Amino acid sequence: RLVESGGGLVQAGDSLRLSCAASISFFTSYNMGWFRQAPGKEREFVAAVDWNGHNDYYEPSVKGRFFASKDNVNYMAYLQMNSLKPEDTAIYYCAGESNWGRLVAGLAEYWGQGTQVTVSS
Repeated sequence: RLVESGGGLVQAGDSLRLSCAASISFFTSYNMGWFRQAPGKEREFVAAVDWNGHNDYYEPSVKGRFFASKDNVNYMAYLQMNSLKPEDTAIYYCAGESNWGRLVAGLAEYWGQGTQVTVSS
């Protein structure tokens, strides 16, 4: 019900925009989040945007470089990633959850299959 796209191989300093297409009933009332999992590491929270797109929240290492947004007309969520670093290399997942706290804690109801982002130095 969530399908990510937009990953790829880029160089340090480049930008990428990840997209998440949603087929969720009541999408307009869902908060959307982004998580990532690097090889050998636990999945971690990256960013979240609330149900109407008016409020967002970021993991400190990406704040000011990544920007999450939500399009309630087209049932899409986005993660704009700028000034990418090699340590941003991971599989990125989008997630949807009506409860903000559960979303940020990684306890989302809906998850995508992930898209690979690789940043070379």
